[in-house]
Amino acid sequence: MNSRICGFLFASVVLLAGCGERQERVLVSIDGSSTVYPVTEAVAEEFMATRRGEVQVTVGVSGTGGGFKKFCRGETAISNASRPILDEELRACAESGVEFIELPVAFDALTVVVHPENTWAEELTVAHLRTMWAPESQGVVGNWNQIDPAFPDAPLKLFGAGADSGTFDYFTEAVNGKSKSSRGDFTASEDDNVLVT
Repeated sequence: MNSRICGFLFASVVLLAGCGERQERVLVSIDGSSTVYPVTEAVAEEFMATRRGEVQVTVGVSGTGGGFKKFCRGETAISNASRPILDEELRACAESGVEFIELPVAFDALTVVVHPENTWAEELTVAHLRTMWAPESQGVVGNWNQIDPAFPDAPLKLFGAGADSGTFDYFTEAVNGKSKSSRGDFTASEDDNVLVT
């Protein structure tokens, strides 16, 4: 999955911060993908250190979709995204007069993990994942033995990326054949640390 940062990026901030007489500190707001967040946060910290207080950069995490909503409303200067901008997001930006460039910054991977105490799910197929995550599985598939009869009759607890996440879009399309097509009875979070603890 391509990870992209949309907007003017830090080059425009350098231009703004360097123009004219000494003025107020330039504020730059960034929001979006939790996947891109660690890279952006590190770059923002380094950039602010080199600008010695001239620029204040804030980096939020609202998911790729949430970040694009804020960006297209003109609330942020940069949108972190773990997928390309969607047609409806392009229209929203155009309607608001927001122009941008897309700049790939990294590639990432999606990993499915099970709890360390789970000793039976050593290999999961896409069919297994589909049984777990299909919209029609909501309220129906709640135990591991419903996914595979070789698995024990143990409760299934699902955790995943939030619906505004590019990771959610990618996962649901890869597993269920359609972006955003998923059961809704799982613990969702844009904070990756919540999902793995």
